[in-house]
Amino acid sequence: MANSKLKIAVGKNDHIQGGPDVAQMTLVEYGDYQCPYCGAAYPVVKGLQKYFGRDLRFVFRNFPLSQAHPYAVTAAVSAEAAALQSKFWEMHDTLFENQVRLKGEDILRYAMNLELDLKKFDLDMRSQKLLDRVRMDYVGGEESGVEGTPTFYMNGFKYIGAHEYSDMKRHIESLLHQPTASI
Repeated sequence: MANSKLKIAVGKNDHIQGGPDVAQMTLVEYGDYQCPYCGAAYPVVKGLQKYFGRDLRFVFRNFPLSQAHPYAVTAAVSAEAAALQSKFWEMHDTLFENQVRLKGEDILRYAMNLELDLKKFDLDMRSQKLLDRVRMDYVGGEESGVEGTPTFYMNGFKYIGAHEYSDMKRHIESLLHQPTASI
């Protein structure tokens, strides 16, 4: 049976939207930028963030399924390279919004559009450190029982259900109303 608990706690090395000081719910996604199911979940997460506002903290972790998606690792590394220039979330959104265009020249165009330092971006894209970062996320996902993408964890427990807005919203609301709901 797959693990149902998040094994790697959310920490300072994660990409986080929303602060832990006010959020009552932490939603962690293990995702793949080329995965069509992650692409379908992207607007769902955006909708949940808008609806729950400060009550929701969102964390994205890389889980590129490179056997099925040839550009997934490159896309993940590009988001990490953008993060080194404080533009992780901008690149994250751009990749999901342009999911069918993730070749090298596409990613370079996205970096230009985000006004990244292209020389630094290119060097960072070749960095073993960033590839290791992506692998670290992947291994953490495996340890937590991630078998496919997207996989979500709500306050540390694997969400088993449809990745539809109404289903996820209802589940989050039920967790928020439990007396033990915590970060």
